Amino acid sequence: MPNEIRSKQLDKTANQHPCFSGKANTNKGRVHLPVSPTCNIQCKFCKRSLNKTEQRPGVTNQILTPDKALDIIDKALELCPDITVAGIAGPGDTLATPFALETFRLVQEAHPELINCLSTNGLLLEQYAQDIWDVGVRTLTVTVNAVDSEILAKINSFVFLGDRLYEGLEAARILIDAQKRGIKKIADLGAVVKINIVLILGVNDGHIGEIAETVAALGASIINIIPLIPQHEMAHLKAPDCDALLNARTAAEKYLPVFRHCQHCRADAVGVPGKGDLSNLLYEFGGQEQTFSHG
Repeated sequence: MPNEIRSKQLDKTANQHPCFSGKANTNKGRVHLPVSPTCNIQCKFCKRSLNKTEQRPGVTNQILTPDKALDIIDKALELCPDITVAGIAGPGDTLATPFALETFRLVQEAHPELINCLSTNGLLLEQYAQDIWDVGVRTLTVTVNAVDSEILAKINSFVFLGDRLYEGLEAARILIDAQKRGIKKIADLGAVVKINIVLILGVNDGHIGEIAETVAALGASIINIIPLIPQHEMAHLKAPDCDALLNARTAAEKYLPVFRHCQHCRADAVGVPGKGDLSNLLYEFGGQEQTFSHG
């Protein structure tokens, strides 16, 4: 797809999508539907959790069924008529189970006015690209933390694909190759693709430009640099400061526009970003706060 067409698609989307535009981020809302409980990779910084307090990705009050997700959308729209996006961002990977695609089929029928948006690690993106398009998803976020297997092996512990567990460099190569094929396929179908990069000092902070150049060539439209939240196996690392974040954004911006208003949203976030999360008004927290493993 020519760059000028891709740019026009991004401009059109950005006016309505708070996760793709700083302007929309202040007056458009989203409802995240936590229907995807499991993941097929393990990132060393990722700790998924059921709780009502933490404000970060991978956290939710509860896991929804696709049918229950529709009820949550209806209630969310009553609370916040400014919602324009129905998104699924976990708390696991959206393509590791069938629930995200099932949910989007229902949302497409019940709320065709909403933008359907999916986030994924990209491992199964090529396999499900046509299905994603067919259920009305036109915006995607793919997390790409490295395009060099030596670097990615320091960030990911394993990849689970088919019935096998892969580790180390082999796992990194599998994930990078799958992400490249998947991004190109979904972009060629016409989707607007945002790339999330978790910025990790001493690991991938000198690699941001190469990631941006690679995904731009594959058809991505915009990049979001997310500062590492030190936790799990990377709890000992230092969070990037403003200078490191600026340097990363500058490196990425040579190749693609950079989104600068990320709120580190929960998997059940509701409302206009920066104006208060409404999820506690929609969910009754059920049970003890806990973490749960990938798989």
